[in-house]
Amino acid sequence: MVITKHGLILGTTALALSTVAVTGAGIHLSQSQAFIDNEPKNLVDEVWQIINHQYVDTSFNGRDWQEVRTEYLERSYSNKEEAYDSIREMLEQLGDPYTRFMNPEEFKNMKIDTSGELTGVGIQIAKDEETDRLIVISPIEETPAFKAGILAKDIITKIDGTDTKGMDVNEAVKLIRGKPGTRVTLTIQRASGSRDYEITRAKIKIHPVKASSEDTSVGKVGYIRLTQFSAQASKEMREAIRDLEKERVVGYILDLRSNPGGLLYSSIDIARMWLKEGTIVSTVDRGGERERKWANNSALTDKPLAILVDGGSASASEILSGALQDNGRAVLVGTKTFGKGLVQSVRPLGDGSGLAVTIAKYLTPSGRDIHKEGIPPDIIVELKDSQRKKLQSDRALIGTSEDPQFSRAIKALGQEIRAQRAASK
Repeated sequence: MVITKHGLILGTTALALSTVAVTGAGIHLSQSQAFIDNEPKNLVDEVWQIINHQYVDTSFNGRDWQEVRTEYLERSYSNKEEAYDSIREMLEQLGDPYTRFMNPEEFKNMKIDTSGELTGVGIQIAKDEETDRLIVISPIEETPAFKAGILAKDIITKIDGTDTKGMDVNEAVKLIRGKPGTRVTLTIQRASGSRDYEITRAKIKIHPVKASSEDTSVGKVGYIRLTQFSAQASKEMREAIRDLEKERVVGYILDLRSNPGGLLYSSIDIARMWLKEGTIVSTVDRGGERERKWANNSALTDKPLAILVDGGSASASEILSGALQDNGRAVLVGTKTFGKGLVQSVRPLGDGSGLAVTIAKYLTPSGRDIHKEGIPPDIIVELKDSQRKKLQSDRALIGTSEDPQFSRAIKALGQEIRAQRAASK
């Protein structure tokens, strides 16, 4: 889940480990009026109004949205739970799993500050539209889910034996969360078959940036692994680059594998550390208006850069990698990224509940719409299941010669270093 300082999010994922800070955004319809008399029907209308004014698809998935309003306001609601059910039913007509309603408890859970200590199993999940199941965007490093062997693109078919077919992501989050030390069993479906994973919940601290210098065949290389675009990521990335520059590294490898995203402004800040000039990202709203974010001549280094990506590199990771690829600043190595290119606004509602609504899509600098498509790397390096499991079981091997994608990135970086040296002569 990606939330900006302005309340915008990219490719919303309901989080089994929520790592977002939420602010209100967009128009303020009648929040103070919506619950003057505390009638549940007013909440239904408040949600309808927000969708009517903000939703990116003005055809509303081919639905007559005025007719939808009439239908749902003609109903009688004896309590808020009935209104909540109707709101979810109404939103389902949009065919957009990322536009979703959260009751007060769910909304409160979503507003966990990115700088805090988190409780969960460490996966970010979304609804797979084709299978109507829950899909893992990525396990977060050093979390119980990661250590258990959960992988990006895994399909969760059961949670503690409960079938997830048609399950709302918020309901899934509620089932997966729990007190530290308790266990949850996830039934995972992947190409190799189905398997149960019993995972112990825990308190989790996120350290987004890990950096080191590696002596390689092409010289001393700066290796930076970014696991999440949290509030601390920009600061830690800046410190890492400056420290590595003092070590006189000849180039960099930025590892975004299994990075599910984070704060949008963090991805823009980090892009500016690598990119001297050019567009970073643009967003297109329902009216076709485009807003661009640019580099601002504040790059910390111009040394050759290779970026590692895979199917777990999503949203903010795709903004950063897409920006640097399109501007010719970096070579991407690995496998195609996840493909999340939707921008959302998160709105608090009158009774303490909340609404995430898709208001735009983002494009890479060259104008690519990567939603559901992902970003193809310049150099494709697939990992075998045995290689992936080996790296997961022994994390010390990540970013070493035992890591096939890292090794290929070193080779690509060497070519870039030689080309840069030749150009400077």
